[in-house]
Amino acid sequence: MPQFKHYDYNQSAMVVINYEEQLQPGTFEYAIHYLIDNKLDLSVYYPNYNNDDGGRPAYDPAILLKIILFAYSKGITSSRQIQWCCQTNIIFKALSCDSVPHFTTIANFVSCYTNQIEQIFEQILLVCHEQGLLGNELFAIDGCKMSSNAAKEWSGTLKELAEKRDKIQRQIRHHIKEHKRIDKSESSEQDRAQRLKQTIETLNSASEKIDKFLKTAAPRMGKGRSRKEVKSNITDNESAKMTTSKGTIQGYNGVAAVDKKHQVIIEAQAFGEGQEHHTLQPVAERIKQRYKRIGISRNIYAIGTVLTADTGFANEANMQYLHDQKINAYVPDNQFRSRDPKFADQKTKYGKRHQNEKRLPQGFAPSEFVLNQNTKTCVCPAGEAMWLKSERIDIQGNLKLFFEGRLTKCRDCALKTKCMRNPESADTRKGHGRQVSFILEKGASNKVGNASYTDWMKERVDSQKGKEIYSHRMSVVEPVFGNITVNKGLNRFGLRGLKKVQGQWQLYCMIHNIEKLMNYGKLAV
Repeated sequence: MPQFKHYDYNQSAMVVINYEEQLQPGTFEYAIHYLIDNKLDLSVYYPNYNNDDGGRPAYDPAILLKIILFAYSKGITSSRQIQWCCQTNIIFKALSCDSVPHFTTIANFVSCYTNQIEQIFEQILLVCHEQGLLGNELFAIDGCKMSSNAAKEWSGTLKELAEKRDKIQRQIRHHIKEHKRIDKSESSEQDRAQRLKQTIETLNSASEKIDKFLKTAAPRMGKGRSRKEVKSNITDNESAKMTTSKGTIQGYNGVAAVDKKHQVIIEAQAFGEGQEHHTLQPVAERIKQRYKRIGISRNIYAIGTVLTADTGFANEANMQYLHDQKINAYVPDNQFRSRDPKFADQKTKYGKRHQNEKRLPQGFAPSEFVLNQNTKTCVCPAGEAMWLKSERIDIQGNLKLFFEGRLTKCRDCALKTKCMRNPESADTRKGHGRQVSFILEKGASNKVGNASYTDWMKERVDSQKGKEIYSHRMSVVEPVFGNITVNKGLNRFGLRGLKKVQGQWQLYCMIHNIEKLMNYGKLAV
């Protein structure tokens, strides 16, 4: 049998290591190290330290920023895990010069210095510009919705939260009553009594949490013209319920504006609202201000830079803003493909979406209901007056009226089976009467000549030039989100509060830009 030298992994050894040699050119860790030591001004952090005349020396912001950026690039966001990496991982040891910041120091650096993160992001963008990575030819804006550090089960309007609190209190009274019954009985149900006691404590904690929130919180209002109350969240009231392709989440929308040339992120903001059309104007304005502040251009839109965004950003107010500001933008409405002859046979070729789903009967068409636009009233085919449930302005600037039949009338109506898509719902206690909506014509104030601002944008997008320009949008911005969410592992925000989430989002966008400098810039030369 051949003989081999003995080896044992379970042993320690004293090894002489030069930390600088561990940071090899061409690697991401070297890019971070070189950029922070040679290109960035970290004096923006200095006003936060007050130990000039005494006190314990603090960790250098350069050390903290290096290990945090490197950890985030590997999908590590836990401050405890970052501390452990500084103790055990040779690259973290090299970046931190063998110092081990406490996890509270790391967490505080991420969550409390969001204004400084914004300034560092801006400095890195300026380095990208100096090294020729910005083309300033086309900017693509899009949003990436991700879960927040809060459960959607703790969301609701103030009325809904009060009802939830009352329901919990009823459960508490029921469990207390049952607990007393067990105490009085001589049966051996002590295990159940202990479980009931724990349940009561849990419910009491939940009830107190809701009650404390209701005593201090004001109704959270939406940003639409109707200014309806939207759902608050007890844990993080700056986050919002959002509908995504994977279901409804409680989260934030990380919006990024990306330059076409090398997919460098030029603007990154987080928003605690699901509707994207509210975010277009703030992002566009921040781009303009940032470019002016760092000296690239006094007005980046004046030189003809193209701005693109998807249909989620389209509404009449945004189209008017883009028109009035003379921004060379292409933002299509959600019907632009139906007007394109190239997509005419799409349903025939690929089939309709949800074609295998069971569909309910359609019932009477809205045209069979009598609408009075002046009084905003509606009469159903049976001659009964319906009540105006709500009215709002849609993303195209149209006024939409929503009517609903009174449940007591619909329940006994002879036309119920012909009128309602689901007649059985009218027989339930929590059912609804027949619902119908109407779109009223746009007001004369939203006009460019004889057309609306949306019509003005439709003409731009439907032109041959518009189609060619807009076709670049997806290839510019979508790979960026793929890099951040898949390669870097950001699938949820770990902090609470809009300002802190904004800082975390900009840190990830900063990592993306550093990679661009590493791959296409002169950073490692």
